[in-house]
Amino acid sequence: MFEDTYHTIAAPSKGLYKDKGSKFIALAHPVRSEEEVKAKLEEVRKEYHDARHHCYAYVLGFDKSAYRYNDDGEPSGTAGRPIFGQLQSKDLTNVLLIVVRYFGGTKLGVSGLITAYKTASRDALQTADILSLTVNDVYELSFEYPLMNEVMRVIKDENLKIDEQDFQISCKLTFQVRKNFSLRVYERFSNIHGVKITYLKTI
Repeated sequence: MFEDTYHTIAAPSKGLYKDKGSKFIALAHPVRSEEEVKAKLEEVRKEYHDARHHCYAYVLGFDKSAYRYNDDGEPSGTAGRPIFGQLQSKDLTNVLLIVVRYFGGTKLGVSGLITAYKTASRDALQTADILSLTVNDVYELSFEYPLMNEVMRVIKDENLKIDEQDFQISCKLTFQVRKNFSLRVYERFSNIHGVKITYLKTI
């Protein structure tokens, strides 16, 4: 079976780490796209405009196919990668984790920085409410009104989530089905004469 679940956070959460006067504020945000990532980074940079660094990492997609990390001026490998490592260790996706640093006047060195960014990140994720979600396929159905009962029976049997519906003489509806049950549901609708089923996307 395809691994059709993934983990994300339900709401923003915050973490904190202090060392030798430097303050590291970690901010975890649920995000769905690179546009959301950019907007959230912009927002945090404005809110913490007086901070020395705004380092971050993010992972996107149920398959974790899009990710990035950024040291924002800290020595290479001391900030973005440790932040990213915490997202990986919690097996999270659709999350942006930003760590804002206020410099305290004393340099922490490479290992000190890695510890600081890692610990602040871990603190933010430990307080987060972690959600387990399913990977779903989205389909569109087209059929004539007399087939409504047969279509709705499958939807009820399979406990499918309807996203949109338009019931006229010719009916259309879009629904979501968990990836591992997708083929079975597709075949059930395909076997109803007069129903056209079209795959739209996976979310």
